Amino acid sequence: MELHQIETNLNSPNPQNRMKAITELRHYEPGLVVPLLKGRMYDQEFLIRSFVAMGLGYKQTEEAFGLLLDLIEHDKDYNVRAEAANSLAKYGKRAISHLVYLFQQDSNWLVRQSILAAIEVTEHPEIFLKLCISGLKGNDITVQESAIANLGQLAKTPQASSALEVLLEAANSSKDAIRAQVAITLRHFDDPRAQNALMKLRQDSDYRVVGATLEGLL
Repeated sequence: MELHQIETNLNSPNPQNRMKAITELRHYEPGLVVPLLKGRMYDQEFLIRSFVAMGLGYKQTEEAFGLLLDLIEHDKDYNVRAEAANSLAKYGKRAISHLVYLFQQDSNWLVRQSILAAIEVTEHPEIFLKLCISGLKGNDITVQESAIANLGQLAKTPQASSALEVLLEAANSSKDAIRAQVAITLRHFDDPRAQNALMKLRQDSDYRVVGATLEGLL
């Protein structure tokens, strides 16, 4: 599609045309694309704004980086903020401090899940551990379970012992779902403390927790 047609479609009242236009921008250079994406940052359709956020991750410029920060700070839809976080992570090390700040400020489960998925564990194990601990301290059970599951990724890193300490504490949670996820995650750790905790959880009063300790053994 020619650029002039893309520009026309970007201003179309039909959201399908606008979405198609954003998709077609993948064929053009960042210097041309980013200003056009900027024009749709405040589109009334959240899906269009999500596509804009995605495009700003692939068409990287200084302006695009700043636009992503703007979306993260001001967009009211968590889907858009989560997509913006994914795109921001594509900018590498310079994005890490912004992602950590967003994780601490935005309690939405999808945004937090997106950030955990976007962080390279092997490159930033200390930061990853910090985010998991923060997620576990929150009130969203989905984020808490995800944080516990993600701690397993630290089993082969210098943060393994610290991650295991967090898991051992969570094994005493009053929430059955948390204890069950701990049981699953503990199997990643080759440590006597992990084995002892699993043996204890195998005697848990909740059958789901007991079942979790047996997964992979049958």
